[in-house]
Amino acid sequence: MIRVLLVDDHPMVRAGLRVFLDAIPDLSIVGEAGTVAEAIEAAQSCAPDVVLMDLRLPDGSGLDACREILSQLASTRVLFLTSFADQDAAVSTVLAGASGYLLKDIGNLALLDAIRAAARGKSVLDPKFARQVAERVRNLSTLSRQECRVLELVVEGRTNKEIGAALELSEKTVRNYLSNAFQKLGVQRRSEAAVAFSRRRQ
Repeated sequence: MIRVLLVDDHPMVRAGLRVFLDAIPDLSIVGEAGTVAEAIEAAQSCAPDVVLMDLRLPDGSGLDACREILSQLASTRVLFLTSFADQDAAVSTVLAGASGYLLKDIGNLALLDAIRAAARGKSVLDPKFARQVAERVRNLSTLSRQECRVLELVVEGRTNKEIGAALELSEKTVRNYLSNAFQKLGVQRRSEAAVAFSRRRQ
C-alpha cells in the first residue's frame, strides 16, 4: 500500500484527487494540506510514502515544503503536480530533491504510474522538461573530490568552522568550496545543497 499525502491550496483539486486515488487498491490517502506549514506538519504526522505537491502555496513555495520534508523524512518522496509549466521551476524541484515534476493536464493512468514510480524511488518528469533537467543534474558530476568532502560534512550538519577543522582548511577556503559547489548544484542555500547532494549519492 502506497501512502499518499495531498498538498494543494485548492480544496476542489484535493477533493478530486482524493475521489480518484481512493478508488485505487494499492493507494491510501493519509492526509491533506493546503499550505507549506500544513504540509510539513502533516508529513511529520503521517509519514507518507509519496507527497503529491503543488508548486505554489499561499504561505510560500512547495519547494520550501519539499526541502523541509525530505530533510526530516529520508524515505518519503515528493512528486510535484502543478499547472505551472516552467523549465526553471522543474529544474529547481529536482535539485531540491523531488522525485518528479508533472503538469495537471496529465492523464489519470500516467499519474498513477508516476506515483508508483516515485514510491519505488524512481524519477518522473514531464517530457517537456526532461532534457533541460538532465543537463542541469549532470552538473553534479563536475563536483571535485574536495567539494564532495565538504558537502558530505554539510549533510552531517557541520558548520564551516567544524568543516575547516575536520579537513584542515581555513573557513575562507571552506566558503570558497561551498560557493563553487552551490553554483554547480544550482542552489543558494546549505539546506538545498545538502538535499541535492544526498539525492545524488542514492
